[in-house]
Amino acid sequence: MVLLLLCLLAYLARRKRPRLARTLGVIALLLVFAVGCGPVPGWLMRGLQGDYASAPSFPWGARNAIVLLGAGTFKDPAHGTLEPSFFADGRILAAVAQYQSCHAAGGDCKVLASGGDAQGNGAPEAAVYRDALVHAGVPAADVLVEDRSLSTWHNAQYSKPMLAAYAPQRTVLVTSGLHMRRSLLYFAHFGIEPVPVRGDLLEPLWSIYPLSWNFTVADAALHEYVGIARYHVYNALGLNAPKMR
Repeated sequence: MVLLLLCLLAYLARRKRPRLARTLGVIALLLVFAVGCGPVPGWLMRGLQGDYASAPSFPWGARNAIVLLGAGTFKDPAHGTLEPSFFADGRILAAVAQYQSCHAAGGDCKVLASGGDAQGNGAPEAAVYRDALVHAGVPAADVLVEDRSLSTWHNAQYSKPMLAAYAPQRTVLVTSGLHMRRSLLYFAHFGIEPVPVRGDLLEPLWSIYPLSWNFTVADAALHEYVGIARYHVYNALGLNAPKMR
């Protein structure tokens, strides 16, 4: 948005519209401070993850599925191995904690790791996350792998038949707080209404001068809002798969 305003400012300056150019320059400057100092990304984040800040309380069933959504992988330059990205650590830890809680309650528990190789790193996210889950103490027999999905929409679409085959009485969805609202929307489209458990929260840093971190947070939030808006537009145009019960 700021870049667009600056481009328009340069165009108006060349077209000799100084008054309008100055007005847009002031707006661009105010927007830089509103985003960079924290107010705008803070407001955007409240609309996305405010409802998922606290851990929910719920009973486990006899059969339970914990769906873990991927957040990328990175390649260790020293050893050439793939590891979960920094953004996935909170999700994986939350999934392990939910598995331990479920196991302690005496129910049958499965963790469904969902994520393909969207980054082209050579292996699907779900396989890398499975190794991390097993390393953290989840039995390999209790980890299911959905390794085809390349987007959040695919996560929901491809998890549906695996969940239907397992037929859990309780389904938990683990992802980042930032990502939860859009994920629940997509999963509901495919007839899945899980308990939301966030793995992390993304917050801006309030400052008296603009920080690049706050622009990153705002960009991540706008990505989620665009995904939510696109879902509703595609539904209105009949471009989405039919809703499932």
